[in-house]
Amino acid sequence: MGKTRVLILLYAAVGLCHCRSVTVSQGPLLRVEGQPLSIRCNVSDYEGPMEQDFDWTITRGTESIKVISTLDEKFSDRSFQDRIRSGDISVSRLADYAVELRIREARVSDSATYRCSTPSTDSVIRGNYDADVQLQVVPNSLIVAPDTPNPVVPEGGSIRLLCNVSRNFIEGIYLSLTWSVKKGSSLLEDLLTFGPDLSMTVGNNFTWRYTDGGMRLEMGNGVSHNLVLSRAMPEDQGMYVCSARLWTREQGVWNRIQEKTMEMGEVTVIPTANSLTVHVQDGRTLSTGETLLLTCSVSADSVASIDLEVTWVLNGSRTLAHLSRDGVLTNTSDVVDVRRLGKWDFQIKVHGVEMSDAGLYSCKVSMWVQHDSGRWYKAAEKISDPVRVHVIKQIPEYTVVLNASVNAKFFGDPTELECKVTNVSNLRSGQLGVSWLYRDALPGNVPVSTQTIASLDENGTLVPGKMYKSRIQAGLITATRMEPSTFKLRLLHTTDADAGEYACAVTAWIPTHHGNWKKVAEYLTPALKVSFANKRPVLGVVARRLREATATGSTFEMSCQANVQNLPPGTAFSILILSEEAVGSPSRKLASLGPEMVLQLEDWGEPGRRDGLMLVKTGKREFQFRIQAVQVTDRGFYSCEMKAWTKPAGEDWVEMAKGVSNKVQIAFAHKGPTFDVSINSDTTSVYPWETAKMVCDVSVSGTSPTTDDVAYEMKWFLSRLRGSSSLSLLASMDRWGVVHKTPRNDSSDCSLERLGPRRFALNIHSTQDSDAGDYHCTATPWIRSTATGLWSKAQEVSSKRVFLNVKFALWDSMKLPLLYGICASVTVGVFSLVLGLVCAHCCCKTTTPTPRSRNKLLELEMD
Repeated sequence: MGKTRVLILLYAAVGLCHCRSVTVSQGPLLRVEGQPLSIRCNVSDYEGPMEQDFDWTITRGTESIKVISTLDEKFSDRSFQDRIRSGDISVSRLADYAVELRIREARVSDSATYRCSTPSTDSVIRGNYDADVQLQVVPNSLIVAPDTPNPVVPEGGSIRLLCNVSRNFIEGIYLSLTWSVKKGSSLLEDLLTFGPDLSMTVGNNFTWRYTDGGMRLEMGNGVSHNLVLSRAMPEDQGMYVCSARLWTREQGVWNRIQEKTMEMGEVTVIPTANSLTVHVQDGRTLSTGETLLLTCSVSADSVASIDLEVTWVLNGSRTLAHLSRDGVLTNTSDVVDVRRLGKWDFQIKVHGVEMSDAGLYSCKVSMWVQHDSGRWYKAAEKISDPVRVHVIKQIPEYTVVLNASVNAKFFGDPTELECKVTNVSNLRSGQLGVSWLYRDALPGNVPVSTQTIASLDENGTLVPGKMYKSRIQAGLITATRMEPSTFKLRLLHTTDADAGEYACAVTAWIPTHHGNWKKVAEYLTPALKVSFANKRPVLGVVARRLREATATGSTFEMSCQANVQNLPPGTAFSILILSEEAVGSPSRKLASLGPEMVLQLEDWGEPGRRDGLMLVKTGKREFQFRIQAVQVTDRGFYSCEMKAWTKPAGEDWVEMAKGVSNKVQIAFAHKGPTFDVSINSDTTSVYPWETAKMVCDVSVSGTSPTTDDVAYEMKWFLSRLRGSSSLSLLASMDRWGVVHKTPRNDSSDCSLERLGPRRFALNIHSTQDSDAGDYHCTATPWIRSTATGLWSKAQEVSSKRVFLNVKFALWDSMKLPLLYGICASVTVGVFSLVLGLVCAHCCCKTTTPTPRSRNKLLELEMD
């Protein structure tokens, strides 16, 4: 019951609040004679049909006159029927609940109080059914009479737009003025609007100009108003228009009630570019190295604030120099300069012209005009007609003479050559460089190559030749410039290799515009022959056996003696002992004595036998070589290499001659035991991750030494390609039993073990595919002499190769996936079976069929 009462009270309250409301435009309304006007009328909170009807009446004093109705066509008073038929007065429905009374051209006599009424369609009369508004129509007194502006204005000049406006002052009516421009076929664009509330509104495209002071409003005596556009630009030309508007303020919003627009006149702005001329005087012909001067002359109609920007262009695309309007010069070369001779003249200067400077020269000028605010804009740009400049190549000329100021008479004496340049012309600011050349003086027409000894470039920098770089760096050869036109080459120690023909090539260089040097001329002198008065030194070497090695452990001695010719006194000698296993095989350096008699062991790599080798000087040109406790590995051929040296004061040793002796052989018969090695594997095929074992057995034939008197150095090798000569050392065991293994990148590993005195094994753990290949081992026996107790190394022996195959474990790689698959299949099958039984038990019910009625069966049979 409580809820019911609340609902009844709410419905009653809503019913009490429901009442009709008629509203019209709030007034009073001020309108101008001859202008259209409209008055809106709305009705709300009404009952009855959705579409409501409206009646309009006016009241003047006590008289009420019917104007127009949406319900009754005969509602209008006779005084309004003609205006209604002509459409001057009409009513327009805006919605079911709203209409608008419209007067096309308002009259002063239309001033009155207008009432909008709505007939009642409500069940109960509530609220208001009409509303009034006061309308006042004032006479049209607005007059717009603009002055015609100057039709032609030069760029940079001023455009004055004078607009005269007069009207009768009526309280509540306000005036605004708008200046606009129409450019070509584009729409009218507002420049500035003044009013109606004494404010100014600037057009979107003219804000910057108004801010900079390029557009200003000059208020007159209340009738004449002037808009001035200073610093006119070509884009300012067009048809200018002045518009006057009257406004009223209704409900806080400005409402325009009248507008008059008058064209002020067409204005044309003459661009400065039309009067701008740029001219370069006629071209000329120059020789290379001379200075080019060209002047660019500019003229234009006078503008208050202008400045010029100049760019010199070669062949229409290459910019030579740029002079900004601030006087900042930007050029591409230090040899180009631009100067301003006056306000309208500019000069370019190109120093030391080249052939590349020939072509068509143009002067491009940009004219900048300044606004009142100080901002600059580019008003015009023009390029002159090109002028052609010819450049004639002028090659420097000079004469070059080569002579020997110092001749070497003997080996090691200095030689000095002088290259002198005379009769130089047309070089100007250029430089001279020189290249010293050498070639062998061979008889007949045998072709020989020319080598560059050294060069002095245009900057005087010494550039050594490839073959003479070490001698120049050591100071044995010097190349200098004695005077600007005199060059010298000095060989401090002349050798046989220096005999031949010499020449000097003098080159002329001139600077380019890019700061580089360019070679323009080169003169080569005739060849000058350099030779010695003495004969070429000769060095012959003879080797003799002093003591022959007859067996291992014996001593070998050999003497080396030099036979010389044409060598100066004080010559020093050096010696190098060489050995070969066989004639023609690569030689090995054993020991050497330098010219200062310092002994050096070269490739004698057995630390325990260093004291067993001796090389001494026994005479002026004789040396003695000795090997104590000769071993089997020492058998071979031995020879001596001797060199003759001289050392000038304060200099390094200089080689004069070289000779190689005959060969002396050590060839004793080896009577010791003979060794052999074999390899076998426990298996030739393994699976990955298994272990393979390679066993190497050393066998001895002949007189077998005791176990304590023999030791073995073992090495194991792998060739991954069957039959390949490319071997990889896997591991080694020296004769003291120390194991060394080569680093591996695989997951497998190897180990070595000694199974017996002559039995060794290589184990490969966790084999991988990379472990497959040919395996073999080598053994190097070391035998200790029972007489002297010294160890000697026997010949290295090598086993045959055994191939190890690493199988692909197909079953091991597949058994786990197969087992997992079978288990998963059985599990899914059992689960499916159990699930099917459960569903069958729970979801299927046994139903007893209903027995057929006997009667129905009989009836069916009867039918």
